[in-house]
Amino acid sequence: MRRSTTTATAAAVTVAALLATATGCGGGSADGADADSAPGELTYWASNQGADIAADQAALGPELKKFEERTGIKVKLEVIPWSDLLNRILAATASGQGPDVLNIGNTWSASLQATGALLPWNAENFEAIGGRDRFVASAIGSAGAAGQDPAAVPLYSMAYALYYNKKMFQEAGIEKPPATWDELVETGRRIGDGGKDGKWALGAEGANLANNIHQVFVLSRQHGGSFFDAAGKPTFDTPANVAAVKQYIDLMAEARIVAPGNAEYDKNQSLQDFAGGRTAMVLWQSAASSFKAHGMKEGDWGTAPVPVPAGAAPGTGTGVNSMVAGINMAVFKNTDNRAGALKFVAFMTSDEEQKILNRTYGSIPPVKAAQSDPAFADQDLTVLRDTLATSAAPLPQVPEESQFETTVGTAVKELFADAAAGRPVTAESVRAKLAKAQQQMAN
Repeated sequence: MRRSTTTATAAAVTVAALLATATGCGGGSADGADADSAPGELTYWASNQGADIAADQAALGPELKKFEERTGIKVKLEVIPWSDLLNRILAATASGQGPDVLNIGNTWSASLQATGALLPWNAENFEAIGGRDRFVASAIGSAGAAGQDPAAVPLYSMAYALYYNKKMFQEAGIEKPPATWDELVETGRRIGDGGKDGKWALGAEGANLANNIHQVFVLSRQHGGSFFDAAGKPTFDTPANVAAVKQYIDLMAEARIVAPGNAEYDKNQSLQDFAGGRTAMVLWQSAASSFKAHGMKEGDWGTAPVPVPAGAAPGTGTGVNSMVAGINMAVFKNTDNRAGALKFVAFMTSDEEQKILNRTYGSIPPVKAAQSDPAFADQDLTVLRDTLATSAAPLPQVPEESQFETTVGTAVKELFADAAAGRPVTAESVRAKLAKAQQQMAN
């Protein structure tokens, strides 16, 4: 997913309920009989990628006009905040009222695939947009459940990085960013131990369910764990997962390098704190455009890989240091302009548009040919690209993924609240929260 604000919880409309009711959207019939009954127009739900909705409208407007001039197809754009997007999509799959084409967080691909509402990207549909081989393999791997035709195609690729404030590092006499978690804690204490001088070392979004999942997923992999077994069964309260969640919460509870107030953050406030010089580091995905929107200039920040355990290096296994983040583009199966929808996806994933759009949003093109553009060779994007290529892993592509984000993300949120209030966060209290989340998944 993108650098989200509070992600939609999916509690309001569960995937299980949708499996029985979903018929798709776009105004056509469920069996596709009217798939091209409205060839002159498309409705497109875009995710909020820029600093605000107005910025996205300004960025996408000229590109959609370009598409209209080339094809004669008018695209009606709606940019939807991340706090609303998943629930809007789930409601649309249940009601049959929604767009023709839409953006989805790549972590939702398998969950939405399970509703049956999205057009499968089989060989024929991929051929209509230039072929499956145009896309980076890891991006395709986050487009649906294994063994099935993908439910979407990659549009923007992202990875997590450690961003650090160069001025604050220099003032603290720190010459390089931390490469391990032990180094991060040590660095953090030198910069802002317990809020010394009003400065804190690390920003977090403790009430942001999606961000919580992204962070603890990586730490679980570094501890040799997984939140689902090979059969897709939840394994939330294993020792490795307990250790991972406790390690994350302890950045506030024990190391005291995260401000207690961050337990309530869920709308990218940590990025504002970073840009304002109140925190020295933040773990985020493709954050450069947001920093600029908050007044920072190129060179004010540095970018480094997310830390790994002592003795490890970024890579596979315990060296995983990011989830495969990104935005996918999907078509509702019963669109009344399937041919136009395929043309639009082909346009948005063309080499030309991939360069334009990913430059705008500070992300990495998931289309191989576009990645060679010099615009994607600066330090920020080189770190992100290398991470995606060598040390990022996809979140579990299981139908219950959105429920996983809700239940475990909420458990982490509640543990952050405990830490902020000074209540002890023990291995047993973490295990109890994760066991409760697992039970909620079973009900």
